[in-house]
Amino acid sequence: MKIILWYRNDLRVHDHEALHRAAEKTAQVVPVYIFDPRAFADYQLGFLKTGPLRQQFLRESVENLRVNLQKIGSNLLVRTGLPEDIIPQLAQELGAEAVYASEEITSEELAVETRLEERLKASGRELLVFWQSTLIHVDDLPMKVRDLPDVFTQFKNKVEKFAQIQATFPTPSNLVFAETTPLGDLPAVAAGGGQPAFRGGEDEARQRLYDYFWTKDLLKTYKETRNGMLGLDYSSKFSAWLANGCLSPRYIYEEVRRYEAERTQNESTYWLIFELYWRDYFRFVGLKFGNRIFQRRGLKSQDPAAGGRPDKRAKNGRSKGAEAVFEQWRLGQTGVPLIDANMRELLATGFMSNRGRQNVAKFLVQELRLDWRQGAAWFESQVLDYDVCSNWGNWLYVAGVGNDPRENRYFNILKQATNYDPQGEYVKHWLPELAQVPADKIHSVGLLSNDEQRRFGVRLGVDYPNPLVDVRQWLRRD
Repeated sequence: MKIILWYRNDLRVHDHEALHRAAEKTAQVVPVYIFDPRAFADYQLGFLKTGPLRQQFLRESVENLRVNLQKIGSNLLVRTGLPEDIIPQLAQELGAEAVYASEEITSEELAVETRLEERLKASGRELLVFWQSTLIHVDDLPMKVRDLPDVFTQFKNKVEKFAQIQATFPTPSNLVFAETTPLGDLPAVAAGGGQPAFRGGEDEARQRLYDYFWTKDLLKTYKETRNGMLGLDYSSKFSAWLANGCLSPRYIYEEVRRYEAERTQNESTYWLIFELYWRDYFRFVGLKFGNRIFQRRGLKSQDPAAGGRPDKRAKNGRSKGAEAVFEQWRLGQTGVPLIDANMRELLATGFMSNRGRQNVAKFLVQELRLDWRQGAAWFESQVLDYDVCSNWGNWLYVAGVGNDPRENRYFNILKQATNYDPQGEYVKHWLPELAQVPADKIHSVGLLSNDEQRRFGVRLGVDYPNPLVDVRQWLRRD
């Protein structure tokens, strides 16, 4: 018996149920990864759906997957094209009887699965999918998905009390790869500036976890430092590897428990698991609500079938002025230092802190009054840790059309800036044109007098943009 293992957002060999189950059936497992050109197309909003930085991280992850499969006696076929065309052809060519894959839940991925399954079935083959993206398996939820609570805390309380976390699956060691078909080359990365904040791949992921937990002993202070914005070690930084499936959430969970047994157990060790619950919750929200997570009215919409990811639909009806404002936000040219620094970090590295994401999203929605889906689409293009459910779920949350009962909560950007970057170190790192502005004025440069601009070496409207909004509003607010 021969099984094709179709890799998607699960680029690892550790804790991989589909790989484990295939290896139980037969040693003749043929792993394949397919670069689908639809995922790299123009989003029709002025940028690629998967930008150059994300492409590079993905390419590195696939490269490392091939290496790790070779270590266990296998290998990885790489193809470019439509999976629903390529996989049935490969199955026929190789004589494979079945295709195993990770289960996905959103519309674009499901459409591909449906077409693939139909073509496989027509040739007497089957597609089997395995749920392996979350900490809590969907079958172990203490409620039906349709009864998922609308408030995260209620979900967390139930799963903490009733749900069991399954053990990780062992990595198989009995694989044989005897195929003579060409392995295939990885496509080149689109041209673009910047350098990804992290290198992709399972090996990098596991090394990062080892360093953060065991070498630097930073897990014990995770909760206290996680709102930082500058540097490598203020947070775990696991998200990019989780999103691409290079790192298993259950593996993280087991390592947290080991850390608690061997080092210390405190609120910080709990908080990392708490964040994994949040990630799970967004996945189950996507499963429950379907395409509503892509609609402008979000979960408040009454039509579960309408909509999809925004492309042209988010652009229709936008004035040229609104398009220009979005471009200033996207490129870090709003004239509000905290916002611009975060957006330029994203452009340069494909990463932004959790605190930064909340602020730039709230600014887009509350101050610029733009369609939140444009921001979600830009993040899809740029963030290394793009995960469809976490990305769109978080933007729903910020826009007040998701699962957040505090939908009208206002973010005072000046207060956020002074709380989380009091000396302006983060802002000055990413906005060197503001290097001479003193700390007490760095976050409100739009209010600098002409004399202050001369003294601090920055000309508003020339060296740094005039602010898109009235900065004085934040001085008047608590």
